[in-house]
Amino acid sequence: MQFKVPQFLEIEDKIFGPFTFREFVYLVGGAGLCYILFRLLGLFFGAIPIIVIASFSLALTFYHPNGKPFINMVESAIKYATQNKLYIWQRRLEKKGGENLEEATEIKKEKMRGNGVQLSGSKLRDLAWSLDVLDLKK
Repeated sequence: MQFKVPQFLEIEDKIFGPFTFREFVYLVGGAGLCYILFRLLGLFFGAIPIIVIASFSLALTFYHPNGKPFINMVESAIKYATQNKLYIWQRRLEKKGGENLEEATEIKKEKMRGNGVQLSGSKLRDLAWSLDVLDLKK
C-alpha cells in the first residue's frame, strides 16, 4: 500500500489573489489603521503616523530579507531589546614597560627556570602551571 506524502509544507497557500492569508491580514490591518487615524486625526495631524503604519504594513507584506518574512526580523529585534544582555569584557594586560601578556609569561617562566623549577610534561600542564604561578600585580 502506497501513501502520498505531502511536500512543500512550508509554502503558504495563496488565498486572496497573489497574497497568502497572513499577507492579506497585514495589508487589510494596515489599511484599516490608516483609515481610523485619518478619521480621528485628519490628514494634517495624521500624516506622519499614517505613513509609518502604511510603510510597516507594506514591509510586513512585501519585504523578505534573506528569503525570510520581515516579521521574523521584527520578532528578533523585540527579543533583543527586551532580554538581558551578557557583555564579556577582557582586560588587556600590559606591563609598565609596554610588554604584553605573552612576554610577561615568558619572563616569569625564565625566572622560574632560573630558580631551579623545571616545567615538564604536556603543554596543558605548562599552561596550567604558568596560570597558577603568574602574578600580574608585580
